[in-house]
Amino acid sequence: MANYKRWYDYDPLLMEVIELLKYYQDDLRDQATLFLEKIESQVSKETIDKFYEMVKPVNGKRWYDKDPVISKTVELLRIVPTEVQHKAAKNFINSLKEMGLSVDVIKNVE
Repeated sequence: MANYKRWYDYDPLLMEVIELLKYYQDDLRDQATLFLEKIESQVSKETIDKFYEMVKPVNGKRWYDKDPVISKTVELLRIVPTEVQHKAAKNFINSLKEMGLSVDVIKNVE
């Protein structure tokens, strides 16, 4: 049985999306905003905002706590079922490709 350290370590695609968000927050903020809008259309903005108020840390020491859009995106990804996490990660990568961004090129910029 695998021993995962972080909630997203079990899925290589999800790990890739989290890493991209970590290192390219400014560049990928629009994609994160689209993700939130899709979730809000399914649930409601009020529900998302209430959830975020409950889970956001007071001190904001995590890398994604600096930007509320990125923070909400990561927190939502953290709590949805694993199949939804994978589907969201896949859609995120596909959206980047549709925009003409190569994930490999983005990674190599580091």
